[in-house]
Parts: sequence; C-alpha cells; structure tokens
Amino acid sequence: MTVDSTAGPHSLPISRRPPTFFQQKLRAVAFFLIFNLGCLMINTSQFVFLLPLRLLPFRWSRSLYDEGIRYTKGAFGCLLILMCQWFSPTNLQITFEASGMGAVPQDVVESIVVRDKKGNVVSLDLPSKFVYIANHQIYADWWYAWCFLYYFSSEAHRYIYITLKKSLRWVPVVGWGMQFFNFIFLARSWASDRLQLATHLSLLGQAAESDQMPLAFILYPEGTLVSENTRPISKKFADKMGITDMTHVLLPRSTGLLYSLRSLSPRIKELHLLDVTMVYPGIPPLAYGQDYYTLRTMFFDGVAPPAVHMHLRMFKVAELPIGDLSDTQPLKIPDTSPNQHAVEVEIPKEEKEAFDVWLRNLWQEKDEAIGRFHESGRLSEEILPEFDIPLRLRSRREILDAFCFFLPATVIGYLWSKLKAQ
Repeated sequence: MTVDSTAGPHSLPISRRPPTFFQQKLRAVAFFLIFNLGCLMINTSQFVFLLPLRLLPFRWSRSLYDEGIRYTKGAFGCLLILMCQWFSPTNLQITFEASGMGAVPQDVVESIVVRDKKGNVVSLDLPSKFVYIANHQIYADWWYAWCFLYYFSSEAHRYIYITLKKSLRWVPVVGWGMQFFNFIFLARSWASDRLQLATHLSLLGQAAESDQMPLAFILYPEGTLVSENTRPISKKFADKMGITDMTHVLLPRSTGLLYSLRSLSPRIKELHLLDVTMVYPGIPPLAYGQDYYTLRTMFFDGVAPPAVHMHLRMFKVAELPIGDLSDTQPLKIPDTSPNQHAVEVEIPKEEKEAFDVWLRNLWQEKDEAIGRFHESGRLSEEILPEFDIPLRLRSRREILDAFCFFLPATVIGYLWSKLKAQ
C-alpha cells in the first residue's frame, strides 16, 4: 500500500495549520488525563506491590519482583499502543532487507510474519536479543520503536532498555518508573559514562543469556534530532574529519554503540544488530521533522502520520567490525564475584576507526534511502515485500494491562500461595 504523503494536515508545517477546534481541545484533555492516569497507575503499582518484594531477602521475592517489573514495562508498551489507537491512529509500514543479501524473498518474509485467521499481522518472529539503532527525526521515534517491539513474538517490549539523561532520573512518576525499568542514566560526559554504560550492559547481557530471556537495547547513534541547530554541528564535524556530511541524517557517533556491542557480544552468543530506517510522510526534503510532527500535535490535535515507514536490516554482531575481544584487558566490576563480570574501558584506536567507517557507510546508505523515498516513495532500490501493522492492541483485555489492572491480583495470589505452602 502506498500512502499519499502530500495530502492532509500532516503535510503542512505546524505553524501554518489552522487553529484547533473545540473537539481537538477535548481530545487533548482526554489524552492528558488518560495517559497520565496510566503512567501513575503503573508507577504506583511498582511502589506498592513490587518495591516491598525487592526489599525482601528471598530468591523467590526477587524473582517475582523481576517478573512484575517486566509486566509493568509491558503495560507501558500497551499504554503507548492504546494512545495511538484512541488518539493518533496510524500504521507501521514494514520492509525487510537481509544483511548482504538485498531483498528478502516473499516466502522468507512470510515465515517471519505471523498472521491471525483473518490475515492480520499479529507478531514478527525475529531474533530476541538485539541492539536496536535508527535515525532520529522526531521525539516520537522512541514511542514508535516501543510500539514496534510490542509485535515481536519474543514480547521484546517487556525487555526494553534505553539510555537517558541523568537529570531525568528523579522526574516524578516518569523518572521513578524508568528507574524501576532499570534504564541506564548517563551524565553525558563520556569520561564517566563509559564505565557506567559498559558495566550496566554487561550485567544485562549476562542475565539475559543465563536466564534465556530477550533483550532489546535501543540506541540512537546520532545522539539528537536533525534540526536547525544540529545540522551545522554535523557539517562542522564532517569538515574537521575531511568527510562528506549527510543530507537527511546527522553523522552518527560510533563510540557509545561500539562500547555497547563490545559489552554485550561476549555475554550473548546470538546477539543481533537491528538497523531501522524511519521515514514520516509529509516532511519535504531538507525540512525538519519537528516542524511537522510533535507529541502535542500528534496526540492533542490528532494529526498523526498516515504511516510510519520502517525499513529493517538485521546483522549478526559477531560478523561486524567491533574488534578482537579475546585479548582485551578487562576491568573487574566492583562488588561482584571475580569471575562473574568484566568490562573494558579502552578500545584500540585502529579497531575504533574500523567501526567508525562501517557505521558511517551504514548511515550513508540510510541517507540515500531517505533521499530515494522523497523521490519515489520507496526506501530501497528494489521493490521489496511490505506489509502494514495497524497500531492497536491485540485484545480488549490488554486495555486493562495498560493500566496494570492485573498486577495486584497476580502478586497477592502468588504471596497467598506461598503462605499456604508453609
């Protein structure tokens, strides 16, 4: 299905759109109340039902706590889907490309796509342990990424980890909830952040592999949005390096991604890198996404993108130029057993440069794909199999999940069974 990207209010800059009507104002109030109610109920459930379990000195209580946190993380994913379904309906329009193989045959795509009896896509059978990277155009990128992972058969939306500014750590409700989610808070100073990032990811990778659980780590190598302020910075850096700047994306920063892959890869045997090129209809070439789509206009005004185009490429991390990890000099993580975890803090210069080149080439291909989309409406030179996923919950029951309705009953029921067994 090809979406007409020129028609509708989404193709007008926000500053040129007509004033909002009373109905849109009611929509804005409803969204504000329902979304914040959902966040509050999720965070309250974490404090009231899960935090006491974390404080108990029992293995079963810690296990129940971890499962409860995964439930609340999944609940937040359901809440994001529900907000799209009720206030900003859109589809994810997906195309696949195999690393080094070009277009994925239709039969391979159909082996990945799981459909219900009506032919609707209900899940994607993709690897369960991966690092997700994408270009960064608007603040809703992370929102749609979380929604996309909801459709993984591994329930990857319950195993998401993200890096955030350290200043967000204590923001009421949202910051507290992200702490419960075990997200990684960084100070934006690489001298102090590199050990924090490598240590945190090493622990997550070890746990995911030993417990045979999924892991989805989301990272945006550009570090920020493409905007009027960041475009000159990218150009200045390109001139300094003696390389060509990008047109539709920013030059990627490789350091954080390389540290992440080198921290996770030794601990996860089948780690993948999921590269996603995202494009929103209606944004003209060389324009800035935030001039057309913001969280306020999408959910308060109801001006959603008619489709979110996502072009997927999957790489095996073991086949990427992340360097030789066999001879690295590890730094032991404090307060852990000597043989349990180790992280490195230095990467050989030549290995970092090789990864820099690989990532820039990947981003150059992404830049060309976006330019191609503006010209022809396709992200790939080849005509690829594609399919739509309407952003909506699979069942009405999950509406209750979005507000953590079932968590109290689950925890209380489990505790009651423990007491009866004694």
